[in-house]
Amino acid sequence: MPQVMFPGDIHIIDSIYHVKEAVNVLCKSEIVGFDTETRPSFKKGVTHKTALIQISTLDECFLFRTCKIGVPGVLADYLVDPRYTKVGLSLHDDFKMLSKLISIEPAGFIDLQDVVGQYYITDISLQKIYAILFGGKIAKGQQLTNWEAPELSPAQQNYGAVDAWACLKIYNYLQDGLFDPNLSPFITTEEYNNGQEIQD
Repeated sequence: MPQVMFPGDIHIIDSIYHVKEAVNVLCKSEIVGFDTETRPSFKKGVTHKTALIQISTLDECFLFRTCKIGVPGVLADYLVDPRYTKVGLSLHDDFKMLSKLISIEPAGFIDLQDVVGQYYITDISLQKIYAILFGGKIAKGQQLTNWEAPELSPAQQNYGAVDAWACLKIYNYLQDGLFDPNLSPFITTEEYNNGQEIQD
């Protein structure tokens, strides 16, 4: 399968002076994709705080480098505002890590894990969901890189942007009724039956 590349513009927000402008752009979209990245730890008992928050429209992704700027008030306000819908995957994990950085109650979020079961998709990894729907490969080679590096590499930027954007693309595709699990060569009989159990 072809590797997925982010099709739009990527904006790195590493100064508090650019946060408000970025959030103003995001507020123009009723729904966005969301993800976070944390520097991996290879030592038992050692954890790090959220280093990056990615929020994407269909053609622009903003990478907020929280390892440098924290979570400024205008961004925090956006994350708790239920008027703006944010779609992510396994959000419990994102929120758990984010709570080490700031105490907020995120609102307006939709977790794809709560959605895809309706379409008999039982493997809830972003890679598998995207592959089933679009036949593309989301490469995970950058996942364990240093997200607190002085500068994000082009590969890191694309990885971060794709993860947020893909959540939005998947959600829109499903909500628009463009996926029929009965016609998908990727949905097995076992997955179909498991999906029915999830719905029941």
